Amino acid sequence: MQPEREEMTPGPRAESPEHVQLSLAAALTLGLKRGRFHRDARLGCLNLLLTYRDGCAGRCTYCGLAGGRGVGEGGRTFIRVGWPTHPLDRVLLRARRAGARLRRVCVSMVTHARAFEDAKVVMGRVRDETGLPVSALIAPTLVRTVWQLRELRESGADCVGVAVDAATEALFARHRGAGVGGPHRWDRYWDVMRKALGVFGSGKVSVHLIVGLGETEREMVETIQRVKDLGAVPHLFAFFPEAGSLLEGRPQPPVDRYRRVQLARHLIAAGGASTGDMTFGEDGRIVDFGVDVAPLLWEGDAFRTSGCPGRDGETSCNRPYGNERPGGTLYNYPFAPEAEDLEAVAQELRGGVCEACRPC
Repeated sequence: MQPEREEMTPGPRAESPEHVQLSLAAALTLGLKRGRFHRDARLGCLNLLLTYRDGCAGRCTYCGLAGGRGVGEGGRTFIRVGWPTHPLDRVLLRARRAGARLRRVCVSMVTHARAFEDAKVVMGRVRDETGLPVSALIAPTLVRTVWQLRELRESGADCVGVAVDAATEALFARHRGAGVGGPHRWDRYWDVMRKALGVFGSGKVSVHLIVGLGETEREMVETIQRVKDLGAVPHLFAFFPEAGSLLEGRPQPPVDRYRRVQLARHLIAAGGASTGDMTFGEDGRIVDFGVDVAPLLWEGDAFRTSGCPGRDGETSCNRPYGNERPGGTLYNYPFAPEAEDLEAVAQELRGGVCEACRPC
């Protein structure tokens, strides 16, 4: 995404539920920010983030919102880019005008005392004023009970997302919990996930996982399998160093590692294989998937962004360039990869000396 000029936005006192922050892709799609998408990518899901002057209570090491500061303060970013703030009235008006270009809206909470009630207000207005399906990316530290989840459903959400992010309990504690004095707890996230499955149903709860926080490939794949076995849908992100975060100097994961985990996630999510079919090296690296993955390399879906679907069942939340800078290596393709993209993917896997992934 290459922004050119942004419209005037509200001052720093603007808060939810009257105001929301939009991903850069959403702002461009609605015409609230001028610019163009690299390679003509198109956003399918409007991503809205609740916003407060005193920010988020989380202290996650990799997040630009950590430390109780708002997303816009001091140039802070979230998921790689700045999120401009706009009145919800303006956003909903533009969303109605966008028509068929948008197929879903996702309302994301931050860890703030008002977020649960405000999310219900925003989701209700989105449902009533746009008619689009609504996802809720919830904060399990706040949303803990079945009745709260039912209230979210009654307010308009038909899908729920839980951002577990870390592949293991130890990494979760190190990056999100006791290790940084944060409020989040591993067991609570999994407990809320199970409750959400009881309220929304199998396939209607998604789990975000980030590759590159210190896990092995085996640890990540085993967590993906756990998510699938529970009836939830695993969605994969690549770590990106957020400016101002504790991990701002950490490199992204090697692309060959990410590609192997993408292939594993795709196989597990589609039921084509399980961790029991796979072979791992002593360092946890995937050395064999247990099935022929060469056809997947040239079909391409394994390397596309996974996210909540539209009414047609196809992925709507494609988050263009949420893991990388436009023009660089695409960790998640926000569109169907072309032949030259798939050649690049095959080369990336060959560069990692992954015999199981060789297409020849």
